Amino acid sequence: MRHLLQPRVLGMASLAALLSALACYPRLSLWLHARYPVWYLDATIFFCTITLWAFVFAWHAPYTGRPAFIFKLEPGLTLAATVLAIGAGSAYHLWLDPPLRLILPEDYPSNLQHWLATVLFGFGLTQLFCIFAPCDWLMRLTKNRWIATGLTGFFGAVMQAMRIHSVATLPVSAEDHPAISLSPLLLITLLVLRFAGGCLAVAFYLRGGILVVWWWALLIESRLLLDLVGRP
Repeated sequence: MRHLLQPRVLGMASLAALLSALACYPRLSLWLHARYPVWYLDATIFFCTITLWAFVFAWHAPYTGRPAFIFKLEPGLTLAATVLAIGAGSAYHLWLDPPLRLILPEDYPSNLQHWLATVLFGFGLTQLFCIFAPCDWLMRLTKNRWIATGLTGFFGAVMQAMRIHSVATLPVSAEDHPAISLSPLLLITLLVLRFAGGCLAVAFYLRGGILVVWWWALLIESRLLLDLVGRP
């Protein structure tokens, strides 16, 4: 806890949380069915991400021996992240996106503005919540990077399963299309890929820092641009 409560850590976490809130604002402003005002949601993200970023700045360097932000990227690591991200993006585009688009249509951007807002939201919150903060918390808790990597990947898969389950159990009105669900095989494939992708993201994070994971995530999200070419 002595690392977590240092003024330097809290100051850096507050600044990073402010940037996260600004990055999330465009996506929140496109949320048509939000129950609360955008400013309230963005303020909530700001205060919550202070804690998440504090996990990163307090525990990443002491338990990994590397800073969270490494600006001199390793060419080999960057190349590996690029190749694997292109492969993962291609697999999603060919096999998983078509059924997921029917179940989670709001997760798929309808134009370039929506796509950019989604990418910024991922940079500001998604990777922080699913990769960086849980990984560093688990590193501190277990003192073992292999256990932390596996549990972080498992956490991402659980979040994906909960997301699909929450949508699948929503009531469907008569005007809507019939409820659509993933086949068991496809669902297992999705969760395995999410687990493997989470573990890979943690490996990139531990070796190359946050920027490599953001690059990895950006390339995977870029697959959605293929469906947006030519749209207004």
